[in-house]
Amino acid sequence: QVQLVESGGGLVQFGGSLRLSCTASGFAFSWFNMRWYRQAPGKEREVVAGISRQGGQTNYADSVKGRFTISRDNAKSTLYLQMNDLKPEDTAVYYCNTEIPRQSYWGQGTQVTVSS
Repeated sequence: QVQLVESGGGLVQFGGSLRLSCTASGFAFSWFNMRWYRQAPGKEREVVAGISRQGGQTNYADSVKGRFTISRDNAKSTLYLQMNDLKPEDTAVYYCNTEIPRQSYWGQGTQVTVSS
């Protein structure tokens, strides 16, 4: 069974940092481009960042560019999101999934709350 388990979220002050992790199991993690997604209250889920299979190419939503860094460790089947200079608008539940997300792959997500 495929599992994607997000962790690392929490409550952080404006301008703070968090590092999110997504541990994958049940599929060939290294075969897939991966993405971080987030969903804020009352809003639709959006793509935050993406990374190619070997990590050589990354892309970011304009809203997080320069502040967030996506990375992966295929040996550990783990996806990371380093989040710096956090802003209140970053408050959301963060999820990982494949580039073309599989409905059954969505996990619980991890809550990120940025306060002043």
